[in-house]
Amino acid sequence: GGLAGASDLLALGAQLSGNHRLRVSALAAAAAGAAISPYFLIKDLGRPLRFLNMLRVFKVTSPMSVGTWIFSAESATTAVAAACELFSVMPRLRVTAQFFAGLIGPAQATYTGALVAQSVVPAWHEARRELPVLFASSASASAGGAAAILTPAEHAGPARRLGIIGGVAELAASKLMEWRLGKLVGSVYHEGEAGKYTRLATASTLAGTALMALAGRRREGAAAAGTLLLTGSLCKRFAVYHAGKQSARDPHHTSIPQKERGGRAVTALAHAHCFDQPGSDVVQADAVVGGNAGWEPFGDEPRIDRPP
Repeated sequence: GGLAGASDLLALGAQLSGNHRLRVSALAAAAAGAAISPYFLIKDLGRPLRFLNMLRVFKVTSPMSVGTWIFSAESATTAVAAACELFSVMPRLRVTAQFFAGLIGPAQATYTGALVAQSVVPAWHEARRELPVLFASSASASAGGAAAILTPAEHAGPARRLGIIGGVAELAASKLMEWRLGKLVGSVYHEGEAGKYTRLATASTLAGTALMALAGRRREGAAAAGTLLLTGSLCKRFAVYHAGKQSARDPHHTSIPQKERGGRAVTALAHAHCFDQPGSDVVQADAVVGGNAGWEPFGDEPRIDRPP
């Protein structure tokens, strides 16, 4: 889905700039991504009937419902644009379909990150701010890489730049995500299957970005760099998937972050209650999960150490 969405946006940019060769290549990559995405979506849902049930209603509050409609709209417009291009018919319909596919593309490229971030899986929920950025960067790198492979070098300049920017952003977003997850939850990206795919993703993306910048103007260099970027993007998604599975199996990844969030919430509540006391200057407010909240004001108000 990410490859399809970012490729649609790249195809729209090529259409607006008059780069016909790049537009056709990006549209082909988008069509390929849109063609294989239903299999993975239905596999995630468990049964094909669930996919159809998702289309019965549109719920803004349901990430799965919104994502299903985004996916359906992007796939339909991409399919129409690709069919018109393939059979050289209805050019106005192709332009219109490509325009709407390009507009929906960014949402298609990022909705998976937003979707998994709404789950209770620690490695996903705790990275809810970084995952959409990571998925967008990964999608951009893969779209740039795919277009660079399919497009002659003299027409592939925008694709090379997208691949380089996406690769750098993906590496930066990955490091930021692991840092903000902390040593406890973030450790899943260095262990087991998630660790293996993380190392493969980092090495492939780093090599692909560097090769695209240094040798991307040659067709062979662009093809090798594009392949590495595609590999890195795919491995990064597998790394995120396995990290979620591993963290869900570890009870410490669930209980300790919950206690930390609870502690911060109780502390904030204690501070808020303290400052609501009229005529009091707060000296201390502290709270621990499962413990007591207290404050010591000056004046006539008594010190409250624990609930009566």
